[in-house]
Amino acid sequence: MTKGKIVAIITGAISLLLAITYLILVQLLDSRGEMVPAPISQFPIDNYQLSINLNSLFPGLNGYFFNIFN
Repeated sequence: MTKGKIVAIITGAISLLLAITYLILVQLLDSRGEMVPAPISQFPIDNYQLSINLNSLFPGLNGYFFNIFN
């Protein structure tokens, strides 16, 4: 066998291994059941509180978020 054939066989084997691993992973993730969305908070945050929180995180924007939400 030439070096090129050996490389082709090894590459093909790696490709098949990755493909089979991917299919097994997808089957495992799919068998977990129905995807349920995350629960919505019981305490809704209003736009004013959101703008205050964002402005405290980014003080250099000088009320930019407050102006967006109002």
